[in-house]
Amino acid sequence: MFVQSTNMARRNSDLDQTLKAAAEGDVLANERLFALVYDQLHEIAKRYMQRERAGHTLQPTALIHEAWLKLMTPATTSRYQNQEHFIATAAVVMRQILVNHAKAKRTQKRGGDASRRPFLELADEFETAAVDLLALDEALARLSELDPQQAKLVELRFFGGLSVADAARALGISSRTANYEWAHARAWLRSQLEE
Repeated sequence: MFVQSTNMARRNSDLDQTLKAAAEGDVLANERLFALVYDQLHEIAKRYMQRERAGHTLQPTALIHEAWLKLMTPATTSRYQNQEHFIATAAVVMRQILVNHAKAKRTQKRGGDASRRPFLELADEFETAAVDLLALDEALARLSELDPQQAKLVELRFFGGLSVADAARALGISSRTANYEWAHARAWLRSQLEE
């Protein structure tokens, strides 16, 4: 069973207030915010790095700091509605950083062809599968064209580590709908990644 380490049930009202202060331009709020969310960001980064190939040059701490720079631009801080939204956005940003890193590595190889590790299995909760991040990113891009809500749900669950209930809240849908969409998204992704 998937253990959610970034459990939004332990909601931190201080974090919501700090997000609001950062959005209003309080520079010290950025420092407080980093301290409040660091553990959650580290858990997300660790999950990502566990799925990466051995010897990956990017470390979880570097991933967190690169993501932080993207998350805390003046244009983005005002967009975060609450802590769920912020953490979900952080997960997406980290995924994009890793995808960009993988693409850069691919272009460095002779002929630009990266050897793909097979996707072992899209497990019920995606917890232990060795994922080819580029293949997953391409499949998610196709899914977002077909069903943007399902793609966002996968990002929140797989990359953000949110429970179905927390992802449903973040998307503004019922848990029942989220469970239904989650089952369909997993099946569709499995079929795409096994091709």
